[in-house]
Amino acid sequence: MTTSDLFTPLAFRNGIRAKNRLAVAAMTNSQSHADGSLSDDELHWLDVRAQGDFGMVATCAAHIARDGQGWPGELGIFDDALLPGLTRLATTLRERGALSIVQIFHGGLRSPSSLIGEKPWSASEHTEPEPTRAAEPADIARAIQQFADAAMRAHRAGFDGVELHGAHGYLLSQFLSATLNRRTDAWGGDLAGRARLIREATRAVRAAVPASFLVGVRLSPENFGNAQGLDLDESLTTAGWLCEDGIDFLHISLWDVHRNTAKRPDEHPIPLFRRACPADIPLLVAGKVWTPAEAQAVLDQGADMVALGRAAITNPDWPLRAREPGWAPRRPPLTPEELVARGVSPTFVGYLRHWKNFVSDTQP
Repeated sequence: MTTSDLFTPLAFRNGIRAKNRLAVAAMTNSQSHADGSLSDDELHWLDVRAQGDFGMVATCAAHIARDGQGWPGELGIFDDALLPGLTRLATTLRERGALSIVQIFHGGLRSPSSLIGEKPWSASEHTEPEPTRAAEPADIARAIQQFADAAMRAHRAGFDGVELHGAHGYLLSQFLSATLNRRTDAWGGDLAGRARLIREATRAVRAAVPASFLVGVRLSPENFGNAQGLDLDESLTTAGWLCEDGIDFLHISLWDVHRNTAKRPDEHPIPLFRRACPADIPLLVAGKVWTPAEAQAVLDQGADMVALGRAAITNPDWPLRAREPGWAPRRPPLTPEELVARGVSPTFVGYLRHWKNFVSDTQP
């Protein structure tokens, strides 16, 4: 492969095409309104990246239910009243030529009671980060329907697809976890039971939208950060099952593409997941990709698309600039003024201050 492969179109099996192999990964930013509706800041942040020629642009995680909100200022997709803003966003991204994806999720035990107004629920009872109740069958059935309803709203709004967030220790990942899910019924126990929620939610989403609408899932391969109780081989098996369930792409959140797996230190996760999925299911990969050479290396290892997170924050026109010989992306720290000039609102800048050495009040 050559560097130009980053800029070749990617065709999904339903005929939809991304103009290149570069995506903006879904990122928390706290820029939306308190009621979950789209803000001008949220729209501007994504619009600037679409103008920067990314082939796919994903929203931040959008909660499918009021009891699934994970943080203040989160984009919502739980009610038809939110459709005007969602439609405005989808229309803007389409006019820029980017595929538009809504990442749909439920926070589970990571939905603070102070935010949702009730005790959060998950696969099992927990005391950390706060008291959490075990899901009743009605909770599970309702969540599955809410994922499907969210996908239907995304379709009605004009988006090209959705990505179910099964990574980073949110509800779907909590059920997958061998440590967080201690259930002994059909929703726990062995992997088939723990994977039942993500599979049934995926099937419900797939059945709720036409084949022309993309359905993807994001997974964490192994333990990292809030994603705990995950085994590499179980994640590979789950990936294969999700492909059988009708997904159009699989998004693997690696955190660091330069590292091999913890379980098999001599093997990299990208070829493993590539082999776990049929060849016509594109594999998206994210994880500390900064330079064009690093992005190309991800494709060379078997990925079909590279999702940029922090690099897309500091370089909103990454796909345009990456075509220039010798170009090097801007890396943190950046001043608040520099970030605002890149389409990052002051609210988002405040959130980014929690990231070590990302925001500086003085020029580097």
